[in-house]
Amino acid sequence: MTQGFGLSATARLALLQRLSKRREEKGPAPGAARAFRELPGQRDMELIREAAGALGLENPFFRAHEGIAGATTLIGNREVINYGSYNYLGLNGDPRVHAAARDAIARHGVSASASRMVSGERPVHGELEAAIAAHYGVDAALAFVSGHATNVTVLGHLMGPRDLILHDAAIHNSCAEGARLSGARRIAFAHNDWRAAERELAAARRGARRALVVIEGHYSMDGDIPDLPRFIDLARRHDAWLMVDEAHGMGVVGETGLGIHEHAGVDARDVDIWMGTFSKTLSGCGGYIAGNADLVAWLKHSAPGFMYSVGMAPALAAAALESLRILHAEPDRVARLQANGALFLRLAKEAGLDTGTSAGFAIVPVIVGSSVGAARLSQALFDRGINVQPILYPAVPDSSARLRFFLSAEHTEAQLRQTVAALRAVMSGAQPAELAR
Repeated sequence: MTQGFGLSATARLALLQRLSKRREEKGPAPGAARAFRELPGQRDMELIREAAGALGLENPFFRAHEGIAGATTLIGNREVINYGSYNYLGLNGDPRVHAAARDAIARHGVSASASRMVSGERPVHGELEAAIAAHYGVDAALAFVSGHATNVTVLGHLMGPRDLILHDAAIHNSCAEGARLSGARRIAFAHNDWRAAERELAAARRGARRALVVIEGHYSMDGDIPDLPRFIDLARRHDAWLMVDEAHGMGVVGETGLGIHEHAGVDARDVDIWMGTFSKTLSGCGGYIAGNADLVAWLKHSAPGFMYSVGMAPALAAAALESLRILHAEPDRVARLQANGALFLRLAKEAGLDTGTSAGFAIVPVIVGSSVGAARLSQALFDRGINVQPILYPAVPDSSARLRFFLSAEHTEAQLRQTVAALRAVMSGAQPAELAR
C-alpha cells in the first residue's frame, strides 16, 4: 500500500546529484560558518532540508499550535485531528489542573528561583513526591526539573567505570546518554527480548562491580510493552538492579493506569528504580525517581542534576499533583484511552497497515518503509486535517520510517475511523475527491 510514496534508487541518485551541484554553486562558506557547518550531522541536516524542498515537502516539525494540543488542536487557525500530543488522558486542558497551577503561582510565583537545596522547599514539591511514592507503594520519590535530565543525571551518577549497564536496544536517548556519561560498560540487547538480555547479563556480570538493567514500561517508538516478570527474575538471579522508565506507561498501562506493574500483576517494590515524567499523563514538566528511601536520599544530596539545577516550577508541580489525583479518582479516563488504542490498532490492521509490535495502548506506529514516503504521507494527511508526525532516518532505519500516532482518551470513534480511512485512501493512491466521498 506504500507504492508511490518513496523514491527509486535512480530517482534518489538524481536528487543527490542535483543537490550536490547546488552546493558547489553556492561556494565555500566564510571561516566561522564553515566551522559550524562541519559539526557532526550538520551536513546531513542540510541535505535533508534541501531534499525536502526539492520534493515540495513542508517541514512537519516545530509547527505552532495555537491552543491546547489534545485530541484536536489549532494549527494555522485551522482545527485538525491531533495525534502529536502526549496528553493521553486529556488532563492538560482540565480546569482543575489549570486552577491548581494558578493557585501555586499566586502563592509561590512562577519559578522556584534556584535549586531546592539553596532556595528551600515549596510544600507542593514534597506533596507531589509523597503522592508519586504512594502511587507505586514504595518508600520515597524525588522530582527533577526535566525528564530527560532525570535519566542522564541518575544513570550518570549512580553507575561508574567498573559497572555494567544492560539496556534495551530501543531505550530512550536520555537513558543512553546517562549510560554514556557514567563510563560504565554498556551493552544493548535486542528489543524486548528478555532471553537475549539474560544471555548478555550472564556473560558480562562476573566482571562488573555492579549491574543495572534498564527497560521501558511502554516503548515510545513501537508502542509495545516488556515482559516485566521475566526481567525482574533475571535481574534477581544475576544480582542486578532493575530500572523501569515509565514515562509513557503511567496513566496508560494497567487496568487503572498505575503502569506496567499493574498490567503484569507484580509488586512495584520488585523493581528497584522507577523513573517517569510529568509531561505526559500528568500534564506538567519534569521527571521523577521512585523507590528505596536510601537511594532517594542519596540522590537528593548528591545527584548533580538535582543539587545544581533549579527546582521544578511550583505551578508545574501543582499541575502534576492535581493530574495524579484525577488519574486515581477517574479510572474511566484510562478505560477510554485503552479502548481508543485498541480500536485504532484493530482498524489499522484491518486496513492492511503495518503497525509493528504495538500493543494498542496509547502509541500505534504505521510503518511506511521509507523516510520520503513517511514525510509525504504526513503532509498528505495534514492537508486533510490530520496532524501526525513522521519518524524518519536517522531516528529509525529508513526501512522502518513511520508515522507515530499518540492516542488520547478524548479522541472520538468517528475521528479514529476517519483517520484510518484517510490513511488507507492516501496510501492506496486515492485523490482528495475520492477521499471526500
